[in-house]
Amino acid sequence: MTYPVERRSNPTAWAAFWFALVGLVLMPIPLFIGLILGGGLSVVATVFGVIALLKGLARSGKGIAPVVFAAIFIALTWGGISIGGGTIW
Repeated sequence: MTYPVERRSNPTAWAAFWFALVGLVLMPIPLFIGLILGGGLSVVATVFGVIALLKGLARSGKGIAPVVFAAIFIALTWGGISIGGGTIW
């Protein structure tokens, strides 16, 4: 008898992780390019992160670790933007 394999990953959480990481990497590009690219991707990552967090909590917390790292990357991105990252040379 075979039992169904429980899926342990949360694809939405991984999408939030990668969007947030790419946003953090692109944020330091000067002349407002980093502000648009990094800030935009971090907003997308925030939306995916909230969805992934709700999905992970509905599955008793499975697969929310990438969301935690995405939240850290998003906070770093917006912290960098608030001190001038992506806007000044």
